[in-house]
Amino acid sequence: MMELEDLKGLIELLKETDITELQIEKDGTKVKIKREKLLTSIEMPRAVVAREKPGEGVEEETQRLITVTSPIVGTFYKSLSPETPPFVETGSKVKRGHVLCIIEAMKLMNEIECEVDGVVVRTLVENGQPVEYGEPLFLIEPLQDSSL
Repeated sequence: MMELEDLKGLIELLKETDITELQIEKDGTKVKIKREKLLTSIEMPRAVVAREKPGEGVEEETQRLITVTSPIVGTFYKSLSPETPPFVETGSKVKRGHVLCIIEAMKLMNEIECEVDGVVVRTLVENGQPVEYGEPLFLIEPLQDSSL
């Protein structure tokens, strides 16, 4: 029979390596552990305005935004508690590593950090709302220079 400490060791092994799936049989007990790669952000083009000028073609200006997605299933919280201010708001300047929100999963509070220096363009979920794995949480406009 496999002990809890054995399982914890296997989980740690997955965390520390690029292995995404592990299947072990010990004393008649089969255990399969699978880890999905987490996608923390994706780049998404956004059309700002398309105008047609006399004598000219359609001019499109696009802006690259980073979408911060939820790495886990849980409940989204914008602050540590109802009495404290939110970690970020629309227009907040953030640096890589800045905490954007907390996602509570199984009574554990998981801080979600920003992956780039930039400005919060939009928060896509409400405080206390359940979120799914991969669900978009924030749109971040990356800064060209890191002069926050």
